[in-house]
Amino acid sequence: MDLFEYQARDMFESHGVPVLAGAVATTPEEARAAAERIGAKSGGVTVVKAQVKTGGRGKAGGVKVTKSPEEARAAAEQILGMDIKGHTVGTVMIAQGARIAEEYYFSLLLDRANRSYLSMCSKEGGMDIEQLAETRPEALARVPVDPNVGIDDAKAREIVDAAGFADEDKDELVRVLKLLWTVYHDEDATLVEVNPLVKTEDGQIVALDAKVSLDANADFRHPDHAALEDKASADPLEAAAKAKDLNYVKLDGSVGIIGNGAGLVMSTLDVVAYAGEDFGGQRPANFLDIGGGASAEVMANGLHIILSDAQVKSVFVNVFGGITACDAVANGIVGALDALGEEESKPLVVRLDGNNVEEGRRILAERAHPNVIIEATMDGAARKAAELAAAATD
Repeated sequence: MDLFEYQARDMFESHGVPVLAGAVATTPEEARAAAERIGAKSGGVTVVKAQVKTGGRGKAGGVKVTKSPEEARAAAEQILGMDIKGHTVGTVMIAQGARIAEEYYFSLLLDRANRSYLSMCSKEGGMDIEQLAETRPEALARVPVDPNVGIDDAKAREIVDAAGFADEDKDELVRVLKLLWTVYHDEDATLVEVNPLVKTEDGQIVALDAKVSLDANADFRHPDHAALEDKASADPLEAAAKAKDLNYVKLDGSVGIIGNGAGLVMSTLDVVAYAGEDFGGQRPANFLDIGGGASAEVMANGLHIILSDAQVKSVFVNVFGGITACDAVANGIVGALDALGEEESKPLVVRLDGNNVEEGRRILAERAHPNVIIEATMDGAARKAAELAAAATD
């Protein structure tokens, strides 16, 4: 889960990371009141910042420096409702102004390729850090971080040394980097990024921006994280699937996908996309992994979510029977069809393989549901599902 900047800022503050005052507003008048309150700490200067989960806000006009509450109100009026890379701004953060001497960059992220963490740090922060990484990679220090050790004094000093910071700033930078590690570790994050991390004119190191991504797999350790979810912009189908504990991701195609096991579902997406090229470019409509069990209830819940998607024209159920045998899966499908009744009005292509496959196919054939087509192979089922989706689209 990606956090809004104001949420990440508050999280930083709760762990002792030095930040400046900030408040959120959803109307121009709220922005004016917040600027009046916060601007008193910085000579009337505040920054009005669009709260969207994408980069490039500054270049899009979503970040404005203001010098009075009225300017803040006018800036908020301009920014609220703005479209930034497909994200509509519904909230702004009013941040305390700062006298910046230097801008830096720091991030800590999950390095999946090396099964470790990676810290990146540069003395040259700001909006164009991506360009810096491409054109002058030597200016961006990349230091691996052992997950079992984290960023202690020694590792923090290694990072600031590699980035080439001045000696007089190193002690404070070490302190701040250790606090940012605490955020990363204690909140089970996969990314903590500060751009810019600044040195003010009076020598303070302050996080002026905050970006945090949290690992949803660790939600059971963080019940408080539920309050951070952006439910207003969540896809309604994904929200409904989450309520049923289904591993579902909405995509933009026409063939609904149900499989047991993430690897099998990912392969199914690829096979459907490939087969769909011969049928007008039909593509997968979703990722849905029902896991090891395929009870009637689980299957019915999955089908209900998929069939609720108006874009879905056909459904491909791809199951490999292992611990859960194919006859149990087939009984689950039959039970789901009975539970859904007339709701199941779209063609359902079923491919079963593995443990007790013949019995599973017999159960489905005996049920003889008019919308169910049994295919023996994964490729054949993918082509059939794509063909049926194309026919329904025409």
